[in-house]
Amino acid sequence: MSDLVVVFSSRVAYVAYVLLVGIGVFVLVDSDNLLKKVVGLNLFQTGVFLFFITSAYRSDGSAPLLSGPGPLVNPLPHVLILTAIVVGVSVTAVALALLVRVYNEYGTLDESVLKEVERS
Repeated sequence: MSDLVVVFSSRVAYVAYVLLVGIGVFVLVDSDNLLKKVVGLNLFQTGVFLFFITSAYRSDGSAPLLSGPGPLVNPLPHVLILTAIVVGVSVTAVALALLVRVYNEYGTLDESVLKEVERS
């Protein structure tokens, strides 16, 4: 049991992104509320961002701008994640704007009620 605690404590970021992705997927699949689905999507995105940031981390690396001997940190994953964060915020903003329009039109954000309205 103590070996398992040591493994998890040395890999806290990995446990965090697995939890974030898992909770995000669960909320996306399980919830009928569209606002909760947007929150689940954000949790999923955050888990993916954390995965790429932690996979690109080097404790002994330095920035490529400081050209010295030794290992360097690859800046490409960090730049891609910054771009993905901007895209994620934009998607969230558009989704929330659409949810406001849906709520003003139908008075609900429940997916099953909206499907019934669409059928009739």
